[in-house]
Amino acid sequence: MLNVKEAEARAARLVEAATKAGADAADVLYVGDASTGVQVRLGALEDVERSEGETIGLRFFIGRRSATISSSDLSDDAMTALVDRAAAMAREAPEDPWAGLAPQDRLLTGPGPDVEGDDGRDPSPVELKERAFAIEDAARAVAGVTNSEGAGVSAGRSVIALATSHGFCRGYSTSGYSASASVIAGTGGDMQRDYESHSVRHYADLDSDELIGRRAGEKAVRRLGSGKIDSGVMPVIFDPRVGGGLVGSLIDAIKGAAIARGTSFLIGREDEALFPQAIRIVDDPHRRRGLRSKPFDGEGLPTAPRDLVRDGRITGWLMDSATARQLNLEPTGHASRGVGGSPGASATNVALLPGEVSPDELIAEVKLGLYVTELIGQGVNPVTGDYSRGASGFVIENGAITRPVQEITIASNLIDMYRTLVAASDLEYRRGTNVPTLRVEGMTVAGA
Repeated sequence: MLNVKEAEARAARLVEAATKAGADAADVLYVGDASTGVQVRLGALEDVERSEGETIGLRFFIGRRSATISSSDLSDDAMTALVDRAAAMAREAPEDPWAGLAPQDRLLTGPGPDVEGDDGRDPSPVELKERAFAIEDAARAVAGVTNSEGAGVSAGRSVIALATSHGFCRGYSTSGYSASASVIAGTGGDMQRDYESHSVRHYADLDSDELIGRRAGEKAVRRLGSGKIDSGVMPVIFDPRVGGGLVGSLIDAIKGAAIARGTSFLIGREDEALFPQAIRIVDDPHRRRGLRSKPFDGEGLPTAPRDLVRDGRITGWLMDSATARQLNLEPTGHASRGVGGSPGASATNVALLPGEVSPDELIAEVKLGLYVTELIGQGVNPVTGDYSRGASGFVIENGAITRPVQEITIASNLIDMYRTLVAASDLEYRRGTNVPTLRVEGMTVAGA
């Protein structure tokens, strides 16, 4: 795998070769990855995996015609063949009036922000193995845990470089570490599975082995004796582990491509108060050590923190350059792409900011409701906003969490759900999309 400077140079050379071959415009994305992972189960080593790979992708423009082609072979001969094939494909491609590079005057210039995305660590497989064993030991030590699906720890590093024919050439690197455990509690007909996981950019930020294992075991044991709940309309409280999906559906609906295709349930609701005024959702690509932090987007535009929802209203769409041209708008620095295709749009580190009440206070106001800890299936219609998911969790009775339940369906419409959303005060930054405990009123719960 190349380092950042080498990746930048390789990308720039390929852009130069494309312009010499007749490209009116071109860009190149290089992605290199290396990772080590260790899996253990029932006190025995199950798997040690080491992978390394690098891929480079070229977008070749002839007027409004373009072609994208990628290769994992970075030799000089392979790069020559790559350019030749891309040129031949572009000449035969249909015209796209919106295609093209990002506006040159919008590109990142000067130093980018330091997001502390790479800690430079390289823990050995032996260290990873020891941590995996310790995590599983902690999980299996929880009273009531009877079996294990295993524990794992991984470490990796990525290098990304982007070069364009109008002068942009930058790169950056990221590190990534994750740990998880999945265990089974109970015996016979009453067996339950649950898990705990944690992913970080800096190795020092990874939760302790004992904490990850113990949480996995306690969650599995807590689900023992799961039963049913009577069907009805009631408040549903989403644990932070699953509540991020409500924000994820919002993000999908504000992507420029969904607006251009007419496939978003938010079209025509730009000025509507979709959420209570207290709800604020932010996207922060500069969050230090954030899982999705980056100094520039997939087209070379600078990234910047932005409110996605403020005072209960969405602030606009997430735009890459092609979709922005189609909608007669401006790109927002949210372009995201892989080496094998054109950019789309995506958010980075998203957070629904905390409210003023504690989770206990949020629950205390519920006479009969459902506390959801796991969701199953997709069940969201992006055009209408209709929402229906399989779920499991716990019954809330007279303001307290009581018995576990499973095999439930919860249903509503996202517009109705957003309008009644209440956020607790327990926000933690552990995922790409982070939310506190959330309460939604009046959902249809189908149980027994």
